[in-house]
Amino acid sequence: MKILLVEDDETTTSTLVEALTAHNYTVNTAVDGQTGFELAQTFHYDLLVLDITIPKIDGINLCRLVRSQGLQMPILLLTAKDTNADRVMGLEAGADDYVVKPYHLSELIARIRALLRRGSLTLPKVLTWEKLHLDPDASEVTYDGKLLHLTPKEYGLLELFLRNPRRIFSRSVILDRIWSNDEFPGEEAVTTQIKGLRQKLKTAGMSVDLIETVYGLGYRLKGSLFKEQEESMSSQPDSHPLNLSQADTKVRAAVAQIWIKFKESLPEKLIIFEQTGTSLASGSLDSELRQNAQREAHRLIGSLGSFGFLEGSEVAREIDQLLQSQTTVGQQDATRLQELIQLLQQALEKEPFAENSANDPNQKIPPIPPSPHSP
Repeated sequence: MKILLVEDDETTTSTLVEALTAHNYTVNTAVDGQTGFELAQTFHYDLLVLDITIPKIDGINLCRLVRSQGLQMPILLLTAKDTNADRVMGLEAGADDYVVKPYHLSELIARIRALLRRGSLTLPKVLTWEKLHLDPDASEVTYDGKLLHLTPKEYGLLELFLRNPRRIFSRSVILDRIWSNDEFPGEEAVTTQIKGLRQKLKTAGMSVDLIETVYGLGYRLKGSLFKEQEESMSSQPDSHPLNLSQADTKVRAAVAQIWIKFKESLPEKLIIFEQTGTSLASGSLDSELRQNAQREAHRLIGSLGSFGFLEGSEVAREIDQLLQSQTTVGQQDATRLQELIQLLQQALEKEPFAENSANDPNQKIPPIPPSPHSP
């Protein structure tokens, strides 16, 4: 299935792309709302994931624009804004779900699966053909109980045909559905991937060629087996493997590499906050430095949450809110900003994911020590 992610923070984008790709989703990305809107109008997507605070067209207005064009794919808003008013505004704009940063990747993936299932309510969770089983939740394919090791493209092709058993797909439509918009393969790439999928199914023991070539038109599931396929699918009980460690391991490894790169940029971000605190204390804070610091704090809310620094993410949220306030003036706010910077530095001394256990999705975030100036 194909997802469009519209997010202007490079670290958050990289993390989500790795996580979604590990679960066999095809992901296109855009860094601003205008580009996102153009992509949503041009290509087929099964889901849109939108940050609210993005350039050119913000996520709320982008959601409204998408719905005004009659596009009905599910929309998930992903944002650092956590007030009830923000949630209501997003849902009234046409969003189907609203996730606040920081989030657990496992919870976000579960939300995405739930939204994608809404568009396929007539299909069971596990897609089945004879002894072939495709479980979208686990991103696994088995034949006669044995796990098949498919490439992401092979997996996408198989899922596409099983979800649309009576439809013929041309090579150009398959390219649109399975390949991302930053890839530029020719139609022969479709032929190559289908050949590889057929060979793996045959090697696994499948006696019937699952995919039929309709010459001059494209590909579909074997026509003579439609009835058998649909009866098998309707009678298949729901199943969900307990072990998703393969995808989780891939996600952790990829995110660890992203963290190494991201960590190098942290000193620069902290310097911006310190310069802001110094200027605030002296009464010389200009709007450009303030907006720059506020933007960095806003991005850190999601970025730090992605790496498991939940306390650091909440500190960044308070810095963001302090710098957004129209009444931020004077020594008291400068002192509080310095306190928050120290708390942020302390939080970042921990190891990534130390606060964010994949086995404890309900873990509570420790409270931030209040300012001594608070009433």
